[in-house]
Amino acid sequence: MTVVESVSTSAPVPPPAARARSVGGSPVRDILAVTARPEVINFAGGLPAPELFDADGIAEAYRAVLAEEPARALQYSTTEGEPGLRGALAVRMSVRGLPTDADDVLVTTGSQQALSLLATVLLEPGDVVLVERPCYLAALQAFGFAGARVVAVPGDERDGLDPQALEELVVRERPKLLYTVPTFQNPTGRTLPGGHRAAIAAVAARHGLWIVEDDPYGELRFEGERVPWIATHPGAEDRTVLLGSFSKVMAPGLRLGWLRAPGELRRACAVAKQAADLHTPTVNQLAAARYLADRDLDAHVRRVAAVYRERRDAMLAGLSDALPEGASWSRPEGGMFLWARLPSAYDTTELLARVVRHDVAYVPGAPFYAGEPDRSTLRLCFVTQTPEEIGEGLRRLRAGLRG
Repeated sequence: MTVVESVSTSAPVPPPAARARSVGGSPVRDILAVTARPEVINFAGGLPAPELFDADGIAEAYRAVLAEEPARALQYSTTEGEPGLRGALAVRMSVRGLPTDADDVLVTTGSQQALSLLATVLLEPGDVVLVERPCYLAALQAFGFAGARVVAVPGDERDGLDPQALEELVVRERPKLLYTVPTFQNPTGRTLPGGHRAAIAAVAARHGLWIVEDDPYGELRFEGERVPWIATHPGAEDRTVLLGSFSKVMAPGLRLGWLRAPGELRRACAVAKQAADLHTPTVNQLAAARYLADRDLDAHVRRVAAVYRERRDAMLAGLSDALPEGASWSRPEGGMFLWARLPSAYDTTELLARVVRHDVAYVPGAPFYAGEPDRSTLRLCFVTQTPEEIGEGLRRLRAGLRG
């Protein structure tokens, strides 16, 4: 019997779409992977402090939902989200100065999904998106995957983007949308002043521009007065999408976010969400609604913010010794992040590997920029370590930066 050996003549599979190839990955991902080691004091993460989660309250909400309505909790739901949760979210926005009905709200699987839905619905390849300088990294990725051309709006260190520069760019570039995190921004921690917010709303109204206002950190205020949302200003009513999330105030593992948007755009996002995941998990939505009904989320957030303030203060107290002469840094009134700029001779991406060898980590600033980055910048998260751990981490950072 003759055995014939087969020779594979299989053709290669088609490559990924151009948008996937063009976005690429994070230049620091491999280096930061080592920060999972328990001995590393990690200022690089964007994670809330897990020891502050109201685990008992959340667990009780799940138990109640599964005991009282298990069939509903474990069943498919509507794409727009559970009515009880949408109603509770509408109330929370209304009492904060933005009149909202349940029908104005679409529940999403984290606010990151809201960004993806908006990119899908609003953007064609080549469309222009305006962002802050620097900007939340995952937003840059979402817009990049949609094929958008992302342009940064000039601004200053303290107050963020400049409304006059925004208007000039809107006239020149004809963008589809402006994306902003105006309160306790990621990565800088800065807050856009009220006057700037009103001016942005007026620019959008004059020139026909969507505003995507992302507010995952706004409730984590330590000091100062709350600044009203851009969405509350005249001219912004029919063109602002407000994004929110329970990730920083309840728990990120719930994967619960939402968007509030004008009707036609909200309905288009619901269709896009249906194609993506049908709906956000029903049991998570019902448990969150039950938690809001039975517990005082605002009191919980105040307790968390008080701890975060102590940790921010500990980091601020040690930065002058940790960073080289000539460095500067922000003093956020809330949120999770602090932004630092070293003298121009420093490249924080190149320095990271050396710093990690001292068992401490930060995020280099370069990936947060659309266009030419400032390579002397870095982001520090101050919420996941105790004041004592922060002090030790800053001593390690000083050693790492000095070689």
